Amino acid sequence: MSENQQVHISFEALANQFLDILLKHGFAHDKATTCAQVFAENSLDGVYTHGVNRFSRFISYVQKGFVQKDSEPELKHSFGAIEQWNGNAAPGILNALHCTNRAIELAAANGIGMVGLANTNHWMRGGTYGWHAARRGYALISWTNTINVMPAWGATQAKLGNNPLVFAVPYQDEAIVLDMAMSQFSFGKMELYANAGEALPAVGGFDDEGQLTNEPSKIIASGRPLPIGYWKGSGLALLLDVLAAILSGGQATKDISTTSIETNVSQVFIAIDLSKVDHSSAIHSLVHSIISDLKNGNADMETDVRYPGEGVVRTRKENLKNGIPVNRSVWEEILKL
Repeated sequence: MSENQQVHISFEALANQFLDILLKHGFAHDKATTCAQVFAENSLDGVYTHGVNRFSRFISYVQKGFVQKDSEPELKHSFGAIEQWNGNAAPGILNALHCTNRAIELAAANGIGMVGLANTNHWMRGGTYGWHAARRGYALISWTNTINVMPAWGATQAKLGNNPLVFAVPYQDEAIVLDMAMSQFSFGKMELYANAGEALPAVGGFDDEGQLTNEPSKIIASGRPLPIGYWKGSGLALLLDVLAAILSGGQATKDISTTSIETNVSQVFIAIDLSKVDHSSAIHSLVHSIISDLKNGNADMETDVRYPGEGVVRTRKENLKNGIPVNRSVWEEILKL
């Protein structure tokens, strides 16, 4: 995106703009504040596809009633370290934060806690909840199912969700956070490249003729993104969907996909209290030694080897200093809200 196509907005200005809009659309102040903060933080961290670029769609879903701004999550079932919640179509960010916190509370009491969440909405950036848990000293494994957007390996018709998966572990003052979709590139990322007129950095899916391509517009048109690891990503996407539906008591991708709007998805949050393991005092040095060894794997080359989440921290610092780059047309659309 060229400089004349974008504006730079400070984090505070972006968060305040989101807050004003949410309040004008009837959100309670505490809910508006949390949602605005998460949308702004996603943008600050460089995940524009699930921050500033997604905000207008979120507002439209509120206006159309797919997202129930006044709903609250409701406990359905509890047994030991396991809970199942009904999200009641409340904002996905608020539901996901609530269930992450419940998983943390269960882990604090039991060493591990698992929360299944049914009937919720898009959680935006899955990594949000990984960072949230890791900064509190907990490891987190979490995932969501989605509407069907990806064919199984060897198929042409989309039957799988891209079902983002999150792993997070505390590390130094930040965290190691892996946040990935089961497609090689998320649709949001492909739209970002397509709008910029750029090719994907690697093959990302098939065109209408069934040929592998790195041209995002052709993949979006064909509806055939490539699963990560080919058949392995296809299998992983399937099992994440199966487990999300089982553990939450909610809908599977096939049920979510009976409408064209992605809503009433199922999610899982598993928190682990690392202070409860026998060697807890050695965890920091263990993780540090693993990362040090990882970075030594490219000692003869100038390319920097990064662990998951390291680039996010760099982008955050750059955007705090220079302002968050926002597509000018996206910003104008937000201002109209």
